[in-house]
Formats: sequence, structure tokens, C-alpha cells
Amino acid sequence: MDLSNKTLKLHALRGATTSKHNSIMAIEKAVSELVSELVKRNQLSPEQIVSVTFSVTSDLNACFPASIARRQSGWEDIALIDCQQMFVESDLSHCIRILAHVWLPSNQSPNHPYLGEASLLRPDRS
Repeated sequence: MDLSNKTLKLHALRGATTSKHNSIMAIEKAVSELVSELVKRNQLSPEQIVSVTFSVTSDLNACFPASIARRQSGWEDIALIDCQQMFVESDLSHCIRILAHVWLPSNQSPNHPYLGEASLLRPDRS
């Protein structure tokens, strides 16, 4: 995407998904799908992405979501970090949340992907 002639606005994109299991393979699949949807729905190129924070519920500890996202082409220099979501007893289990700070053209509305069981968290954005 050529951004040289566009007025850009910084946005915070949110999203979430769930992993079927606490395994490297299941988490990789969930994170890859979430990142792919975030990029696709917002027509993002790597140079538009400032930083991405992943938070996971305490029942997911098989791997780091940021290490999975870093494998994306062009994501080598994007600031990525993982953290554990605050524990709330009624929270959705096996949940992976994302917060991405990105530059979008000022006339483009942000799209926040909520996938899998995480669609229950934000039915208005699913």
C-alpha cells in the first residue's frame, strides 16, 4: 500500500480469539488466524504497524503469541510483547487478545476481529 499521499491517523485495533488447546500447534493456529484477519480486514502493510500487544488467559502457557506473529513477513522490526490477562473467574478460557497500534488512512474505519469463542466478548464486532 502506498501511503505517501494519504493523511494517516493512529488507531488502536482490538481483537481476540480462542485456542482449542494449550498446545503450541493450537496456539499457533489461533494467533496466525487472528493476525491474518487483523491485517486483511484493515488492509495493513507492515510499515503501518507500530506495535502489538498480546494478552492470554492464564490457561495458555505453551508458547508466546508474539513469537508466532514475528514470523509474518515484514514483522521483524515491529514492537511485539506478550502479557498475561488479568484473572477474572468468569472470563472466557483459552483466550488470546490483541491490541495493535497502527496508522490507517484517515478515511478508513478500523475493523476489530473477534473470532472463535471470543466472538461472545464483542458480538457487535464479530
